[in-house]
Amino acid sequence: MKRLWVIGLLCALLAFTSVSAEDEVDIDGTVEDDLGKSRDGSRTDDEVVQREEEAIQLDGLNAAQIKEIREKSEKHAFQAEVNRMMKLIINSLYKNKEIFLRELISNASDALDKIRLLSLTNEDALAANEELTVKIKADKEKNMLHVTDTGIGMTKEDLVKNLGTIAKSGTSEFLNKMTEMQTEGQSTSELIGQFGVGFYSAFLVADKVIVTSKHNNGTQHIWESDSNEFSVIEDPRGDTLGRGTTITLVMKEEASDFLELETIKNLVRKYSQFINFPIYVWSSKTETVEEPIDEDEEAKEEAKDEDATEDEAEVEEEEEKEDKPKTKKVEKTVWDWELMNDIKPIWTRPAKEVEDDEYTAFYKTFSKDSDDPLAHIHFTAEGEVTFKSILFVPAAAPRGLFDEYGSKKNDFIKLFVRRVFITDDFHDMMPKYLNFVKGVVDSDDLPLNVSRETLQQHKLLKVIRKKLVRKTLDMIKKIAEEQYNDKFWKEFGTNIKLGVIEDHSNRTRLAKLLRFQTSNSEKEVASLEQYVERMKEKQDKIYFMAATSRAEAESSPFVERLLKKGYEVIYLTEPVDEYCIQALPEFDGKRFQNVAKEGIKFDESDSAKEKREAQEKEFEPLITWMKDKALKDKIEKAVLSQRLTNSPCALVASQYGWSGNMERIMKAQAYQTGKDISTNYYASQKKTLEINPKHPLIKEMLKRVNTDGEDQTAADLAVVLFETATLRSGYQLADTKAYGERIERMLRLSMNVDLAEQVEEEPEEEPEEAAEEEDADATEINAEDDDDDDTEKDTDSTGKDEL
Repeated sequence: MKRLWVIGLLCALLAFTSVSAEDEVDIDGTVEDDLGKSRDGSRTDDEVVQREEEAIQLDGLNAAQIKEIREKSEKHAFQAEVNRMMKLIINSLYKNKEIFLRELISNASDALDKIRLLSLTNEDALAANEELTVKIKADKEKNMLHVTDTGIGMTKEDLVKNLGTIAKSGTSEFLNKMTEMQTEGQSTSELIGQFGVGFYSAFLVADKVIVTSKHNNGTQHIWESDSNEFSVIEDPRGDTLGRGTTITLVMKEEASDFLELETIKNLVRKYSQFINFPIYVWSSKTETVEEPIDEDEEAKEEAKDEDATEDEAEVEEEEEKEDKPKTKKVEKTVWDWELMNDIKPIWTRPAKEVEDDEYTAFYKTFSKDSDDPLAHIHFTAEGEVTFKSILFVPAAAPRGLFDEYGSKKNDFIKLFVRRVFITDDFHDMMPKYLNFVKGVVDSDDLPLNVSRETLQQHKLLKVIRKKLVRKTLDMIKKIAEEQYNDKFWKEFGTNIKLGVIEDHSNRTRLAKLLRFQTSNSEKEVASLEQYVERMKEKQDKIYFMAATSRAEAESSPFVERLLKKGYEVIYLTEPVDEYCIQALPEFDGKRFQNVAKEGIKFDESDSAKEKREAQEKEFEPLITWMKDKALKDKIEKAVLSQRLTNSPCALVASQYGWSGNMERIMKAQAYQTGKDISTNYYASQKKTLEINPKHPLIKEMLKRVNTDGEDQTAADLAVVLFETATLRSGYQLADTKAYGERIERMLRLSMNVDLAEQVEEEPEEEPEEAAEEEDADATEINAEDDDDDDTEKDTDSTGKDEL
């Protein structure tokens, strides 16, 4: 009976449960249209509720309150141009999503500036909150990023007006004007800069943007938008900010990296390091703290101590314990606000108020260089564009300074607009030859809300560049002479030479910074100004000699007469030197003269002139013979030299031809193929052979030519002298084999060795196999001879026995 009663009770319970389940079933009969399109279609009710709560959660508001706010808020629809504007923001203005944080911090800084200025005339302006800060907090669980400032804040009207800028009636005109300018190929950077779209860069990384703001003259309101429409409502929480604005970004899935603590810190340091107001980031750190031990844990430890004491053989007397609570060290994660911009923008202060130590510390901080700078300059430029700048010359050249010269981006000059970092990704903020200069430029005249690609073409940048170059050259010029020669020139001398070649407008300034080795001193370098000061009274040219080394230049036949007469000669020993001098037509009214080219003339008296003319007449047969017979296809002409003293002759290039040093450089170019028309033209130009009429070899040749114009020895000597002069003048021989054979022939004649005598030939070695067979044959023959000898001996002995 009991069993039947239990079974009946179970059936009743099951029936009641099924009825309750049916009560929960939606029997409305309505079907949601295309449920598959919704992300909620594949989720349970609990997941939908949870997702709704996660979609937007503000401190102090639950999902129900959020829902109520949305229902009661004033809805404002953006105009039709919003899609075009968003495309403009994403595609034209901002190609780097990370700048959204830069823009929000910049706006926060502006708001703080406004309340600070207002407080100067209104004592009550800071009454609600005296703190002027920007605080950034990432909430990875809710997928939100909060940026809060204690600035001037916004009223309801401000929220609609300022954050609804994108829907202003002028938007259509702006877009049409921009399209028109792009069609005509005009720069749109100014147009974009005048349109406040910095706030809307938040939609690059956020699905929704919520702005909570409180102004001194109004109540706290909430503004929310998904870029399609926005709503505004009074905050039901009341006044939680006191004064200021909090911007909350509900991040996109692909932008989750911007919620990482290190990412946020790096972006703040990169873009907003020099904002006037402190910027804090809510960050964590691990600290080791001492905590009191619980009674249970203390009892366990005492039990362990007793066990350990029993196990020990010897028990030491315990010291009297002080009545102190027992503690243990525990590592804890502590969250607190961390200051990100503790470095102050010293360029905003007057230069007279900044100490050298402050410049050095600032340089090391922003450049990450451990050495003190060699020089610095702090200035404010005014005029067409106003900007402040500090430039530094590092103590040593950066590694790989000339790698990819010209194509490598220069990131040593950092551009700020109102202390907000914009970019250091410039190709032409500074000219290529000044790619070692480091510094900051801060301008209030440049547009902040543009991408670096657009800013790159801004016309004001060209004005800034021009002034930066002038100030940099002034800074370099003021470096002390000894420090300049010993440090700067060794590190950056090549840059200055390249500047002479590349920068025509500043060529005169750069020429004064040049330093070269000269014949005046073996160790010290000299400037062109010092050279001109030491020039002889009637000297009208600056003499230079280009070679691979100083020793080669000093031993060159071209400088013999110049050095003997006391003229100073500049030695160009680096490949870029001759290019540099060629790009510099004159200095201080004095033209340059390459001593390896035509044009060397000395001031001479009437008697010296008559003597030279007599010599020219005397050596005319030899000169004509060399040009028309002996060296007919090798030289342009032969003349008597005024520059030689010890050498018999030298090969001189024309005024516009290549010197030996330049020919060597040009032929060594990596891209040289031998097919370039201009290169082949210069390389194939015939040179002038200058002969020394006082040299005994030249005198002997004159005698032989006068005696017999067909003298073969004289002809060979002329060719050898020509080829020797070619080598000594720095040129390459076209046929080195023929040159070697001629030298050998002359050596044979000088040592009375018959010209027909051949080189003694070495005896040919027999192959190893043949030699082995010959050795074997010889062994067999020797063995047969030994047998024959033994037979003869036996016969002899037999005969003797018979006798």
